[in-house]
Parts: sequence; structure tokens; C-alpha cells
Amino acid sequence: MLTRKQHELIRFIQTRLEDSGVSPSFEEMKEALDLKSKSGVHRLISALEERGFIRRLPNRARALEVLRQPEDVGTKAPVRAANANSAAAAVVRPPEAKPAPANDVIEIPLHGRIAAGVPIEALETGATLPVPAALLGAGEHYALEVSGDSMIEAGILDGDYALIRRTDSARDGEIVVALVRGEEATLKYLRRESGRVRLDPANSAYEPQIYDPREVVVQGKLAGLLRRYH
Repeated sequence: MLTRKQHELIRFIQTRLEDSGVSPSFEEMKEALDLKSKSGVHRLISALEERGFIRRLPNRARALEVLRQPEDVGTKAPVRAANANSAAAAVVRPPEAKPAPANDVIEIPLHGRIAAGVPIEALETGATLPVPAALLGAGEHYALEVSGDSMIEAGILDGDYALIRRTDSARDGEIVVALVRGEEATLKYLRRESGRVRLDPANSAYEPQIYDPREVVVQGKLAGLLRRYH
């Protein structure tokens, strides 16, 4: 018999795995269960692990796998035999197949260095970059090697790999890959004001770039960064 909090936790983990393929972080579990500290999450996970409901995947960040569920988690209501006098036990539909945790390393397209004068499509070379799947989440992604220092105040340095979720829309204040006039691909903050599009650098040494909306096409937004140390 599981406690109420153990039930809540296994439901939350299973829902996140089904939605995104990535198990939630300890901070997310703490907030979802209204716990005061992460130590409470550790105790719940250890208890579920000891009883064979979940397991931690070794050497992988945020890697939890649901092995089995209590009968009231992820199942329909019990269905009893049609004969009202029958003492047959309830028939419970087995849990549906769960997606494999996306905590492994996957390969995404590497489109080269993001540089002035070269549209993203022209950078496609067939190269790939290995990336921990937990950094990406849902959607289609590609990577770009950052060239220059225009985004250093956002922590994006020359030589970093920007992990980009492919999309043609973004909200104000998001960091996007913008194709300007069909020629120049750039990584900048997106702003809209007075019917114009403003691409803001994250470096006080550079000025914002302002364009007619028809001159700018969003080709993705920043999902994460990889940095290699030599």
C-alpha cells in the first residue's frame, strides 16, 4: 500500500514521461507535491525504488523509469462480470506502454557556424552533434556553433553550441535564430515595437537592429547551450 504522497509522485513522474519523455527534476517534483525540501522527494523516490515501482537509470541526469504502477494509477475504472451474482474479481486494463526515458545522448543536425551572409539552409552539411536528450524536450532541434560576442551578456560565448528548437514563431524577449532579408542568419533577442521588428544583442557594445517585419523570418528559438572546455 502506497502513501498518498507516493501515489502523487508516481502519477506526476508518469505524466511527465508520457508528455515529454523526460522525467521531472527534483525541484519540479518538490513544487508539484508541495514539499518543503528536496530531501522529502529523495525519501519518496527511495521508498518507491525499494518497492519496485521506479528505478534510477545510472550515470544519467534526471533519469527515472516507472517500472510498474499501483492499480489506480494510469488505469480505467474496474470492469466487473455482467452477472450481478458473480464474485469474479475486477478486470483491470494493464498500463499502456510507456515511452522510453529521453535521457540518452541523441544526434541532432549541426548546421555549422551561425554567421552573417549565410542562411541556415545553406549551412546544412550532414554533420551531427551528440546532445543529452534531457536538454531538448519536445520538438525538432538542430545545433549551431556560435560565432562572435554579440550575446555574451546572455552567457552565450564564441564557440558555444546553440541548441535550437525549430519554429517559425516566438514571443517578445525570446532568443531566436532570425533570417534577415533571406541572407543573414543571426542569434538575437526578438522584440516587436511600433510595427517594426527589433533584434537586440546581449552586448552593450552593439546596437539593436531594426527591420520591417517582412524582412525577418524566425527559424527557431534557443532551447539550450553546450560548451566544450579544452
